[in-house]
Amino acid sequence: MKWLITGGCGFIGRNLIKTLVREGGHGIRIIDNLSVGKRENLAQICRFSENNPMDAKLPFDNEVQLIVGDITDERLALEISVDIDVIVHFAANSGVEPSVKNPRFDCVTNVIGTLNYLEAARQNGIKRFVFASSGAPIGECSPPIHEELPAHPVSPYGASKLSGEGYCSAYYRTFGVETVILRFGNVFGPYSDHKSSVVAQFIQRAIAGEPLEIYGDGTQTRDFIFVGDLIRAIRQAAGKPGIGGEAFQIASNSETSIIELVQKLSKGLNEKGIGNITVKHSAPRTGDVKRNFSNVNKARDLLDWECHHSLESGLGRVISWFLEEFSTN
Repeated sequence: MKWLITGGCGFIGRNLIKTLVREGGHGIRIIDNLSVGKRENLAQICRFSENNPMDAKLPFDNEVQLIVGDITDERLALEISVDIDVIVHFAANSGVEPSVKNPRFDCVTNVIGTLNYLEAARQNGIKRFVFASSGAPIGECSPPIHEELPAHPVSPYGASKLSGEGYCSAYYRTFGVETVILRFGNVFGPYSDHKSSVVAQFIQRAIAGEPLEIYGDGTQTRDFIFVGDLIRAIRQAAGKPGIGGEAFQIASNSETSIIELVQKLSKGLNEKGIGNITVKHSAPRTGDVKRNFSNVNKARDLLDWECHHSLESGLGRVISWFLEEFSTN
């Protein structure tokens, strides 16, 4: 297929691109403003050319094409979406804390940015649009989270992602764009060195000999999913027929507290020779939910997907990746 991947230089984008390049035969175009992922990060996984958006032509070999630009640029979205089969929309102002600090920026990036690429899909006849969402639109609830729960976002980030989901629904029902919403759990894995997620931060702090910072008492729970499992879900969402307009929880269906995560990480790190791990507690963060894990029955039944990696096996792989990165940099 011919892919347009927004935010492709980021953590999940690079994992998807690595998979597609390995498969071969895909045309891959990336739009990224390089605010998080950089050119050198993309170069870790593939050869690529950087093109001016005004004269960009989609390659049909295994070379990846990078266009540097911002998703809030409406004209750019229309120009680079010609002759594309599927848009995978990762690019966003991601995370609760940044949205609390600057809710207007979060809104413009996540709402207008999503609208721009939905409109590009409509005008350029692109049938499939995969939207990266999360559990944040649901907000506080008694888990497990499932697709029929009413949404009551706690944070501005949750509100902006809910808006994106709403526009996906509208563009499917009004214009026939086959939108597929994937609500990611807490994703971890290789290439997450620039990600502010708890797993990546904990591993980097432990390797550096710094204390692991827990916000609150550590009893808050999350649903951690290894990035390899997530990429399989994205591949299904991009090509499986008959799922337009659907939303799916993509997670492990397991509830893990932050304290439990520290215990499992400490064991894995100790096995790799990283010991003397300490913990410090800070005040709880505004906008964080207390409990979070997902029911993934719908993804299993309609998307033909389920999680294969246990938390322990995934942590072992990402610890090894970080240790290799630290040893070579």
